[in-house]
Amino acid sequence: MKEILKKVRKYEIKIRKFLNSRNQGDYKSIFKGTGLDFDDLRPYQYGDDFRTINWNITAKEHVLYTNTYKEEKEQSVFFLLDISKSQNIGHKKTKISVIKEIASVLTLSALNQKSQVGLICFSDIKELFIDSKKGDAHGYKLIRELYKHKNKSEKTNIAGMIDFFMNVNKKKSLVILLSDFIDSNYHSKLRSLSKLHDVICIHIYDKIEINIPKLGIIELKNEENNYSKWINTSSQKFRESVIKTYTTEPDRLKKKLLKYGITYLNIDSEKNYIKDLIKLFKSRKK
Repeated sequence: MKEILKKVRKYEIKIRKFLNSRNQGDYKSIFKGTGLDFDDLRPYQYGDDFRTINWNITAKEHVLYTNTYKEEKEQSVFFLLDISKSQNIGHKKTKISVIKEIASVLTLSALNQKSQVGLICFSDIKELFIDSKKGDAHGYKLIRELYKHKNKSEKTNIAGMIDFFMNVNKKKSLVILLSDFIDSNYHSKLRSLSKLHDVICIHIYDKIEINIPKLGIIELKNEENNYSKWINTSSQKFRESVIKTYTTEPDRLKKKLLKYGITYLNIDSEKNYIKDLIKLFKSRKK
């Protein structure tokens, strides 16, 4: 555990240095609050947004009054981690190890910005739930619990996880979902989630899912749903269909999520993901 914490601290510091560098001063942290809290009332001034007019006070005083607001600096950040069995695949590193590392690095980054941080790990059930709180002690406890957890199920249900999250969390939050998105019937739930929260989807994939060895006719079994099928791994048609699916699906998913106003990031589990995370900060430039 000490080595894991040492590694994620090192990566978090790299991101922080990037954010604090002179050349990147115009990039906002993804963890800073973007909401507005009511602050005070004052008479309307030319150029004020009509949407801020307080019509109740205006009716009483017979003078236009407008609400003033202050930025809500404190933000609640929730990590939703898909820890189903399909995440155990990987050539150099498994997808689940990358998911846990990224969540840990971003947890430290969020805490550094004084955000509240929470965690939900899921398969087709809620595997682990830690409500959002502030403070380093809470953050390190969250990371330790994440690495200690042993799955109760191997299946996936992204839609069910979104329902659970929306039931337990009513406050507008930054939601970071990490998954390989090997599931179905969850897009409408993501759209509903994006209407109430700021959502980032981080899509983790591994090239071993494309580079299937030529083993002839074998039985392929989906461990999550026990579905099995006999296929010819040496067939050119089969190999081309696999490559097409895994190369076009990320683009299809990205286009759909962008329509919902969701930030999308695609990460290869074999590569150093720090550059990709920095790209995430850049993509959310004000």
